[in-house]
Amino acid sequence: MEQDPLTHFNEQRRAKMVDISDKETTRRTAVACSQVKMKPETLQRVREGRMEKGDVLAVAQVAGIMAAKKTWEIIPMCHPLPLSGIDIRFAFAADDTLTIEAEVKTTGRTGVEMEALTAASVAALTVYDMCKAMDKAMILGPTYLKVKTGGKSGDFLRTDFPGSADAQEEADQKF
Repeated sequence: MEQDPLTHFNEQRRAKMVDISDKETTRRTAVACSQVKMKPETLQRVREGRMEKGDVLAVAQVAGIMAAKKTWEIIPMCHPLPLSGIDIRFAFAADDTLTIEAEVKTTGRTGVEMEALTAASVAALTVYDMCKAMDKAMILGPTYLKVKTGGKSGDFLRTDFPGSADAQEEADQKF
């Protein structure tokens, strides 16, 4: 059986940006998730808006949105995309865990998985930055793609990750 050629390599086997000019334009979405585990007292101050640097969730939300828009500038093989929507949501999943969900949308020729993953990651990093004076032992992650729709490869829904379905719904209801 003949293998498909690797699309991110040229004939010299050097990295290249994939040519998407012949791909069909479709509506595409991606949802990525991340977590920040911290001391319960740190998360309580985040929840109450009492961190010294300010409103942690507001700053992390803006940082995640900005990161999604700049993904193509920091991930070498990503295409610049006209994003039509970006939403960052937070949930208090446990007394020591903040969950972050980033949803990104576009109508285009390539997907927005990297933009959603970047948004979730940068939002988590921003939470760390805003809270590190109180809690340097925070743990970021896992970060993962939860949902992807549109495009040639079709839809994707993660069902094999703890917290990706029922636990996430429960966490969403706690917020």
